[in-house]
Amino acid sequence: MSAAVVIDPADPTPPYEQLRRQLAGYITTGELPAGTRLSPVRQLAADLDLANGTVARAYRELEAAGLVHTRRGAGTTVLEQSPEATGEARRARLAALAAAFVADSRRLQITDADALAAVEAAQHGGIALARERSPA
Repeated sequence: MSAAVVIDPADPTPPYEQLRRQLAGYITTGELPAGTRLSPVRQLAADLDLANGTVARAYRELEAAGLVHTRRGAGTTVLEQSPEATGEARRARLAALAAAFVADSRRLQITDADALAAVEAAQHGGIALARERSPA
């Protein structure tokens, strides 16, 4: 597996979900193409300093979503994605990213207006800083 996965201990999202979300993103964008064999559970758990059960849960959820197939003795392999499944998976990933962004914004006490401005600026290649409001 060539895609880099990073688990952020400061992120309130459980580690299995961080792993699942990142791998799902790599699969739906084609960075992990069909036929790619994922690292064995024990190896990935050791590499990321996670419990084996954490990685196994992420893999089970990826399998339930139709993104990978696990065969005892053969490991876990990325499945071919239909255009419909890829679109659905991308929408699910976008929803997860949006939820994480909202959670982070609220934790930082960013207003909804400033958070939306940051998204709009990012879409146009800029970085939004807190806007100064002038009295009306």
